[in-house]
Amino acid sequence: MSPTSGAGRAEVGRTKRFWSLLIQQKTLAFMCIPFVLWAFVFKYLPIWGWTMAFQNFKPARSFSQQEWVGLKNFRVLFEDNTFYRVLRNTLVMSSIQLVLGFVTAITLALLLNELKNLVFKRVVQTVSYLPHFISWVVASSIVLTVLSPDGIVNLLLTKLHLLDQPVLWMAKGNYFWGILATTQVWKDVGWNTIIYLAAMTSIDPAQYEAAEIDGASRFQRMLNITLPGLKPVIIILLIMNLGNILESGFEPQYLLGNGMNLEFSENLDIFVLKYGLGMGSFSLGTAAGIFKTVVSFIFLFSANSIAKRMGESRLF
Repeated sequence: MSPTSGAGRAEVGRTKRFWSLLIQQKTLAFMCIPFVLWAFVFKYLPIWGWTMAFQNFKPARSFSQQEWVGLKNFRVLFEDNTFYRVLRNTLVMSSIQLVLGFVTAITLALLLNELKNLVFKRVVQTVSYLPHFISWVVASSIVLTVLSPDGIVNLLLTKLHLLDQPVLWMAKGNYFWGILATTQVWKDVGWNTIIYLAAMTSIDPAQYEAAEIDGASRFQRMLNITLPGLKPVIIILLIMNLGNILESGFEPQYLLGNGMNLEFSENLDIFVLKYGLGMGSFSLGTAAGIFKTVVSFIFLFSANSIAKRMGESRLF
């Protein structure tokens, strides 16, 4: 019996098992169809538009009439000082959001998990979740009002004699990253704790009981039982977030940004919008978008590979 025929029969067997399982789970398969179609239409079909990055694209021309320019748009992009400025802003804002997002969410989840009063625990959870459901239009309006010259921040700092006169916080670019980071933590910290609280329920209670019998304090139980139990979830989320390292957001930067803090508030998404739609340079905007996607893929696969080599949880 040849190895080829054996491999062929194994392949046929796998195929039969696949179709048999698909028939058994036909209801779930039909439920997935709308989501597969949505992903194809909105995620894969637009990839055809990447061809604009290699053309001197003119909307009035058909595809066959477009002038192909090769990598010219990428060269123009990498020679533009504005691109490096928005790239710096994007990386810094994403890094701050990544670090603060993880630290604050894990810390809040650990503290909530230690609360014994269920009523107080639910009140804190509800209060921390609510800002997530506020749109960025409303949230940015709240931030601008709070930080206005006659807002509560200036009023409080003036009353405490920490400021001699009100400060135009949104007019000073070097304050923008801190303001944005604080706003994002306020808005999403409660929502981000949900997955950590869910992961904590899978930790064996017997470990806590044994540690308590051995005289371990609450802090020691958090450090030696809860955090190691969250490690797989933290690593998976870290890999996913590193894949979005150039996705620092659009709405908060667009709504909180202005001409006076533009040097620090403009990121890649706003850069693409400005060049692609504002200035009609669709090819350059597409080239910037492709750059962002390629870098995100590199970060995603690199983080996943590092986790695999270290024997940790990974996406694939």
